[in-house]
Amino acid sequence: MLSTRERRAMLEKLIQAAIITFLLHLIAGLSPNTIIQTKTASPMQETPPSIVSLLLRSFQ
Repeated sequence: MLSTRERRAMLEKLIQAAIITFLLHLIAGLSPNTIIQTKTASPMQETPPSIVSLLLRSFQ
């Protein structure tokens, strides 16, 4: 059987662990996402800006 002192020490450690876990979850929730978005290479080349500007002018 555990003594009162041992029970109290275990309870304090449990409370400390719960507080630390809560704080870690809080920090993780507040930190910005660190997902790195990379640009994937498309099989087709991008349209040059001159063609795009000519098309836009034709619609005006």
